[in-house]
Parts: sequence; C-alpha cells; structure tokens
Amino acid sequence: MKHRVLITGAASGIGLGVARLLGEEHQLILTDLNADALQQAQSVLREEGIEAQTFVLNVTSQQDIDAMVEQLDAPVDVLINNAGIQHVSPLESFPMDRWQLIVDILLTGPARLTRALLPGMRNQAFGRIINIGSIHGLVASPYKSAYVAAKHGLAGFSKVLALETADTDITINTICPAYVKTPLVEKQIADQAQAHGISEEEVINNIMLEPMPKKAFIDIAEIAHTAKFLMAKEARNMTGQSLVLDGGWTVR
Repeated sequence: MKHRVLITGAASGIGLGVARLLGEEHQLILTDLNADALQQAQSVLREEGIEAQTFVLNVTSQQDIDAMVEQLDAPVDVLINNAGIQHVSPLESFPMDRWQLIVDILLTGPARLTRALLPGMRNQAFGRIINIGSIHGLVASPYKSAYVAAKHGLAGFSKVLALETADTDITINTICPAYVKTPLVEKQIADQAQAHGISEEEVINNIMLEPMPKKAFIDIAEIAHTAKFLMAKEARNMTGQSLVLDGGWTVR
C-alpha cells in the first residue's frame, strides 16, 4: 500500500537515505530547515526517478508546523521524526541556549509534529510514527548531556503515545542506532577529539566503535529498512518500542 511519508531533517544523512529507499514505493514529503540543501536533495531524488513534495520547516516553530499542515492536501500516513543537531561539551562549559535548542529539536519538535498530524491519522484509523532515536536513548556518553537527555526523553514520549493511540491502528516506535557515518557524526569526531584531547582516529576506534563488538558504523540502509518494516501492517502490534541497531553495544 502506498503511504504519504513525511520526513524531517530530510536534506541529508539519515533523512535523505530513508527517503531514497521509501521513495521507491511511497509518496514523500520532505522537510528541512536548510532550504538550499532541501532543494538539492529534491533534485538528486528526481534524477533517481523519485518525486517529493518539500517544505522548509523549523520543527521548533509551531507557526511553521501549522502553516505546513494547512498546505497539506491529505493526511500524513507516516511521520518520521529525524531532524537533529549535536553539541559536544562538558556541562560546565555547555552553552545553555545550545542545550535548550537540542532539546527543542530532538524532543519537543517530534511532540509538536505528532500533535499536529495525529488527528489526521485518527480520522483515517491508520498511522505510523517513527522516531529516529539513538543508542544514547539507552546509554550515556560524556559531554553529550543535552543530546542524551533528549533521546532518553524521546523513548519515554514514544511509550506514552503508544498507550494513547492503542485504540486504533496507529503505532509509535523509536529506532536507536549506534554511530552512523553522517555529516553530523563526522562533526562529532572532530568535536570529541578536541574535547578529549586525542586524535580523530582515536575517537573512532577508542570511543565510537570501542563499545560495539561488531566494530562497524551502522549503515543508513539498515535504518531505512527498519522504518520500512515498522510501516507494514505486520508491525501493527509493535508499538512503544525501541528498536536497537548497535552492533552488540548494549548486549554487554
């Protein structure tokens, strides 16, 4: 069945990778704060035979969200909350405006969008809400207090919404990957090297991949296929769950 899929933070990284896979079978609505990058992503997908509607969207702005919803000509079937940022710093030197922004984007943003799109899902008695979480929704690492707090909160938010939507065919789940080689993680490598006073190679081997028995970054395709499964009718009873793609990190 063809679904209308809205993806936030879709101009690059995980968002674009998920769009590329899902766009083969479904109708895409791509959003991102970066208008130029969003246009470029739309062009790249079009060259691959995938059409997508786009909206420049700040997920922290209720005004932006309301304006987008008013322009949609049909309900969204699947919401993929993917937009995110990162900042690596000890709490003592962590800029509090940056701390608040991370929580606003990673936690409050998904709540705003879910709240806005949920009535349409209820009206059609179908919906899938897929949050792109993180291994840091389950465990912690130093210097990421805002990110870890927000991702833990996202998992809790999903559990609450699973209960609130249990009366209909709507599910909400959180995909929790370990490190994925995206531009966001590339920047983290440099930031962590500075924070820890070590080389970038040491960050990769001794911090990022060290806890993972498989010693490999998670591929975007793994996340995309997990999202595809969660969209299926066969996943209708999987809700409120954290699906962990961590190379064995949390097995220990």
